[in-house]
Amino acid sequence: MPLAYEELPFGLSWIAEPLTRTSHAVATAEGVWLIDPVDEPEALERVAGLGTPAGVLQLLDRHKRDCAAIAARLGVTHLEVPDAVPGSPFEVIELVRWPGWRESALWWPEERVLVVAEALGTTEHFTLGKGPVGVHPLLRLFPPGALRGYAPEHLLVGHGPGVHGPQTGARIQQALESARRGAPEALVRLGAMLVGQATRRATRSRAR
Repeated sequence: MPLAYEELPFGLSWIAEPLTRTSHAVATAEGVWLIDPVDEPEALERVAGLGTPAGVLQLLDRHKRDCAAIAARLGVTHLEVPDAVPGSPFEVIELVRWPGWRESALWWPEERVLVVAEALGTTEHFTLGKGPVGVHPLLRLFPPGALRGYAPEHLLVGHGPGVHGPQTGARIQQALESARRGAPEALVRLGAMLVGQATRRATRSRAR
């Protein structure tokens, strides 16, 4: 599976296809936290060099990915959509608490890092090509106001590369403010993407 890496001052991100699934390993004084990880041996070998694992955090209920399996293998706790992460430097932000969509975000104030699994993303179907970060199509009518007021220098997301630098907070606020205007286009693109995925699955099934 093709992988892309992003070296961070405080850890490592790796992006796996399909679906541009981004995983993170964040090294803190308490140990290394893996966030929404996809099990890629090469990536996890690099993560092992960051330090002792502290736990696996699953920030979105449907982002099961390989969280439970990796936590079991490493012998660490697996926290699913946590309300708090004891023994860590993270503050937990409650983003979505809907039936079928439960999502938490992480704020690491010392490093000015914001981690958002799904409410924000940096791939085309989030951004519509109109900025470095965008709101998920299904949240554009009700963008997550809990993210307002943060001024991160690093945004790590569950789909796509991170956003870094002193303008990161402003770019997030711009995405939240423009979310509703882009909702119709985003929903059309999302529908087309889902149809395309279903067609590819059907084609592969018939080929077997």
